[in-house]
Amino acid sequence: MKRWEREGVIELEELDIPGEEHLKKGVAIIECVQEIPCNPCVDACPVRAISMEHINAVPRVDYGACTGCGTCVEVCPGLAIFLVKIEGEHAQVTVPYEFVPLPEKGDRVTALNREGEHVCDGVVKRVRKMKTPVVTIEVPREYAMEVRNIRVMS
Repeated sequence: MKRWEREGVIELEELDIPGEEHLKKGVAIIECVQEIPCNPCVDACPVRAISMEHINAVPRVDYGACTGCGTCVEVCPGLAIFLVKIEGEHAQVTVPYEFVPLPEKGDRVTALNREGEHVCDGVVKRVRKMKTPVVTIEVPREYAMEVRNIRVMS
């Protein structure tokens, strides 16, 4: 039994991680592991970079086609899609965020890992107030594949 089945936490080794060239342009990272009938990410992708073999399959990203637009992050009901873009010594990580208060551009936040533990501090670079708000934060590059949520500092 895999850890996500026991504890609800996916391991990095279980993910399809893009190469450095794709991370530099910014791409969607799908952390959906359950084979359930769900495909809003496929329908929402404007460049058809996300596909599924069948309705119960796990979605896959064509990193060469993905533009990192973030539409898939907004529509994923499982909050299982993130954007990652590497820029020099920093990374921008975009996460769905359904809590209040919603942070604002320039705010400092606590960056959290998949288990909700503190990883590092980050700075909010962008907030998109959609049906599911989407927040982009900047963190040190080495945490790009760890940061998956934030806590607003009070």
